[in-house]
This record gives sequence, structure tokens and C-alpha cells, in this order.
Amino acid sequence: MLVTAIVLITAALVFYTIGVWSEHRQRVLKWWHTAFFALGLACDASGTYFMSLLSGTGGADSSGLGGVLTTVMVITGARALVLMALHLIWAVIVLLRKRDAELKRFHKLSVVVWSIWLIPYFAGAIGANIR
Repeated sequence: MLVTAIVLITAALVFYTIGVWSEHRQRVLKWWHTAFFALGLACDASGTYFMSLLSGTGGADSSGLGGVLTTVMVITGARALVLMALHLIWAVIVLLRKRDAELKRFHKLSVVVWSIWLIPYFAGAIGANIR
């Protein structure tokens, strides 16, 4: 189950990064960017679900730096998932409204949400390596 969770969360990083940085470089939001946001969110939510099943087994040590990083990952990870979902919803709204100014400004929000998402990703990776 751990391997599945790691693969899913890494796939989330790949999909979300492709969507965000492609949109940022093109400076105009497109439907295919939104599809990558959705793939990233789906992979992250699935990977997080598998990680939560693993952490429920009581095998995780919450002491030391690894425990602190795990706590950071849990708190920021939940917020990042919510932000990713809001980001996806807003992208769909912007695309449906077809307002040129919104389509061209959207990339600024994307990079902020992506940056916030990286915090739990790296906290989890570092925390797992410290144990």
C-alpha cells in the first residue's frame, strides 16, 4: 500500500506541475490545463487516502523531526487538497465564463497554489527519510 501511495502522490506532482507550468508559460488558461489539474487532484486525494490508511495502523513514530514533518504534512496537506479543489473549480468557472482578463490572469493563482502544494509533498518525503 505504501508503494501505491507514493506512486499516486508522485503522479499528482507530475500532473499538477505539467498543468500549472504549461498554463503559466502559455499565459492563457485552456481546458487541457484544467484536465491536468484534475488528474493531479485525483492522484493526490487517492494517495492521501492510502497514506491515511497506513498511518492508522499505529506504525508511525511521531517523535523527533520526522514526527514534526509528518504533522506539518498532515496540516498543510489537508489545506493543499482543499486549495487544489478550489483551484480546479475556479479554473472551470473561468473557462466557462470565457472572460479574456480572467483567462490571462489565472496563471498567477496557479503558481501560488502549486507552491503551497509542494510544502506537504516535500515534508512527507523528508519526514519519511528521517525515520
